[in-house]
Amino acid sequence: MTTASVESPLLAHPGAVPADGLDAGVAAHYGDPLREQRLLEQGLAVVDLSHRGVVTVTGPDRLSWLHSMTTQALTDLAPYTSAESLVLSPHGHIEHDLHLVDDGETTWITVEPGTAPALVQWLDSMRFMLRVEVTDVSDVYAVLGEPIGNESLPAEKETRGVIAWRDPWPSLGAGSASYSVVDPHPAADRAWRELILPREQLLEEVGDRHLAGTWAAEAERVAAWRPRVGKETDHRTIAHELDWLRTAVHLHKGCYRGQETIARVHNLGKPPRRLVFLHLDGSGHVLPDEGAELAKVPGERPVGRITTVARHAEDGPIALAVVKRNTPLDIQLYAGEIAAAQTEIVTP
Repeated sequence: MTTASVESPLLAHPGAVPADGLDAGVAAHYGDPLREQRLLEQGLAVVDLSHRGVVTVTGPDRLSWLHSMTTQALTDLAPYTSAESLVLSPHGHIEHDLHLVDDGETTWITVEPGTAPALVQWLDSMRFMLRVEVTDVSDVYAVLGEPIGNESLPAEKETRGVIAWRDPWPSLGAGSASYSVVDPHPAADRAWRELILPREQLLEEVGDRHLAGTWAAEAERVAAWRPRVGKETDHRTIAHELDWLRTAVHLHKGCYRGQETIARVHNLGKPPRRLVFLHLDGSGHVLPDEGAELAKVPGERPVGRITTVARHAEDGPIALAVVKRNTPLDIQLYAGEIAAAQTEIVTP
């Protein structure tokens, strides 16, 4: 069973409007997405992310095994310390983004909706004789997004049966690198974590806190320049293009699938594309679709595509986009007839 087959009880909340696309299965909003975003910023709301996949890995070899196959250094990961790691193709293209936290006996991983079965299938194919066990527990465990910047505590697991993954973005990890010269980073003060909990406790964990939908969470993510698999990625995306080395890649660890591309681009060249932040012209009250092509002049050959579109409570219509590396930063881009002003994320 996958999370897509488990309907969230929070969709029965008054005013809930179901999301579609990648976030189908939870609420896009509960009637007022801009207010919901402000409540998130104030630390007063939570987001239903129960459509995310949850995978557990147990056994004494679990951390060294995951370390050997993914981009992050995990062998010495301390209990209740969060980490982010990518699964790459043999050619270095991003396949999965793993949000990991270990409780001393089990490594808990959350992944994008609908992707847990493929991840488990691949991990199982790589077990060989190692002492590990991989399980898709998406039908038993759910995820809540919280604007909290603290790591999980053992007491949370012992008393409530929950454990949290704290998002490291945008902090530079040990052995990582940044592909952006922007300082300070707009997400420097961002606080976010994913609370993994038994599904039957979902309503209890929300309690009397306000609910915010995925529209509000996505607006916050876009403003933080935070990439997401399935949004900012396609079949040829490499981590350098999205400034994803900063939290998910350790450049000095041992061999893993796709490492050659990571090392070659980092040491010898620049990525062919780069992530940019866009302020969209919202005067026409129509926003471009995600996936819309971007051009220097309407109707000309495209130089990139919009990956995520959001309405921000303060900044208005905003987006993330991936463009060709040599696209000039000082020009306005167009999605059809809609103008888009660039802000540099990844340095050309």
